[in-house]
Amino acid sequence: MLKSLMVAKAKEELEQEVIVKEEEKQRYLAERAPPLNTSGLSLAQLQDLCRELHAKIDVVDEERYDIEAKVMLNTREIKDLNIKVLDLRGKFKRPNLRRVRVSADAILRSLLGSKHKVSMDLRANLKSVKKEDTEKKRPVEDSDWRKNVEAMSGMEGRKKMFDAAKGPAQ
Repeated sequence: MLKSLMVAKAKEELEQEVIVKEEEKQRYLAERAPPLNTSGLSLAQLQDLCRELHAKIDVVDEERYDIEAKVMLNTREIKDLNIKVLDLRGKFKRPNLRRVRVSADAILRSLLGSKHKVSMDLRANLKSVKKEDTEKKRPVEDSDWRKNVEAMSGMEGRKKMFDAAKGPAQ
């Protein structure tokens, strides 16, 4: 619904713009080319009027030709510059960007410069874990797992699994 309202509004504005442009064109033509009054003029006066009109036409044609030449020159320059840009893009390969680890302090220092005094040590607030406890538990888990696999292999292991499944259900 919003899209249809926007399209309708744009259509109305476009119609108004066309009407305004037409009115401006009529006003401009009324100023620049007043209607000719040829009734009651002699042959000599008509010839003078024609000469004046031809002189004005020549001036307008010269201006139009100059403007067209400027436009052609500008379009040619734009095409040449576009070709140069495309050539330069083709010659240089963009390097693969690498991820860089930068600490929050380094980012703040680069942004704020020497004004940065607050340290953002985020690791200070983390809970510390003892490494000894984790190392002791790991070998035990590995050995238990291996024993389990050996114990459960073959028909005896399947029977144990079946019995274990029955046991808690009872």
